[in-house]
Amino acid sequence: MSFSTRIALTALAAVFFAGPALAQDAVEDAGIVGPTFKQGDVISLDKIEALRPYLPPEFWNNRDFFFYEGMKLEIGPFYRDYSPAAEYIAATERFRGQARIGPDESLENYTAGLPFPMDSIDCKGDPKAGDKIIWNHDYQWNGDGASTKFFYSYWDRGEQLPLYYEGTSKRIALSNRVEKEYLDKNDGDIFRGEKRKVAFGVEVSAPFDARGIMLMTYRYKSTDQPRVDAKNDDTWVYVPTLRRVRRISTAQRTDAISGTDFTFDDLGSFAGIVTQYTWECLGEMDIIAPMNAKAMGYPYEKDHNFGPYGLSYADDRWELRKAIKVRFVPKNADHPYHHKDIYIDKETLVALYSFAYDQKEELWKIIWHNHRWSEDDPDYYKPWDGIAAPRDMRIVSDTIANVQTGTGNRIEFWDVNGTPFNSKGKIRRYIDVGRLTKGR
Repeated sequence: MSFSTRIALTALAAVFFAGPALAQDAVEDAGIVGPTFKQGDVISLDKIEALRPYLPPEFWNNRDFFFYEGMKLEIGPFYRDYSPAAEYIAATERFRGQARIGPDESLENYTAGLPFPMDSIDCKGDPKAGDKIIWNHDYQWNGDGASTKFFYSYWDRGEQLPLYYEGTSKRIALSNRVEKEYLDKNDGDIFRGEKRKVAFGVEVSAPFDARGIMLMTYRYKSTDQPRVDAKNDDTWVYVPTLRRVRRISTAQRTDAISGTDFTFDDLGSFAGIVTQYTWECLGEMDIIAPMNAKAMGYPYEKDHNFGPYGLSYADDRWELRKAIKVRFVPKNADHPYHHKDIYIDKETLVALYSFAYDQKEELWKIIWHNHRWSEDDPDYYKPWDGIAAPRDMRIVSDTIANVQTGTGNRIEFWDVNGTPFNSKGKIRRYIDVGRLTKGR
């Protein structure tokens, strides 16, 4: 693979245990009647034992990566209301009961909103519960998609390496929209006859030798279908040194991206194609996690303390949440993971933590995230025609820790929002692959 291609793959990536955690009944059986911390408490290193019943065991067993002397972990509200936009809720109710799981973990008869309302899913009694939850994660409320600036850093046993990437990205949902303009006219599609599900663009602005790299990725509606009918993503990248656009195969989404511990499918804990895995619901539990960041991070707080490994959010606000745990097992025999366990917030459907195991069934990677609530940032996340209030839980950082090597990566996002372009013409121009070389 050429250097330019490796750079492009890295740019694409930049944009985007022993047993289960204690479920609530297990916590009570152990004699723990509830958390010993409360909203407003600040947890220092000598007090972290209070968090143990509400953390995944893998995370606790590797806490030296994340908890450190001098940390100030603020306890935020318990079970705060982060319900999605009213229009998304209305679409969920309008199409309730229509979506179904088809062959090969596929999704059938889905239009808009949450495919499977969470109050209808029986984790213990429904063998398809895992499939339904991951489809909900896939179609979680996400505004127009995402518009963001990003900074991608590399860490090796606590040392930040000089390799980094900075730039902008935008993700646009082209189908399954909940705005009345699209839902009533085109069954949720922005453009009539749309075959794409999402378009995703990136532009790298730094470092100097990578400046000007641009790419565009399409994910297709057919990825909801059984594997035999699913079309792989298409990606095109403009490489300035070559002054041309090259098409990149993204069929091998599970390969480690050059120089990182991430795979394409690790972004957001799971950014893959659902039907390439089998899914199981493993239970529900109360989990504490960084849910609504107070720390601004890069570029506003360039010296913010991310811990001795550079991979921690322990100097920020954490909240107690209702979570549900799902496990995927790859269908492809050559997949690097034996399985991955993902803890998903029951209300917002964002991932809180995930734990990837290698083929020896040994813990390999811990992936976790920080978020920010749109209603706390109204200055740059504004409503738009068809959406009265965004009410969106937005990822502001992805972090991965390789517990076997001590390496990891952190992606910080800022000025992130899901407010769309103000015209279809601007959407067309942005997602046009020809834009990558226009004027160059």
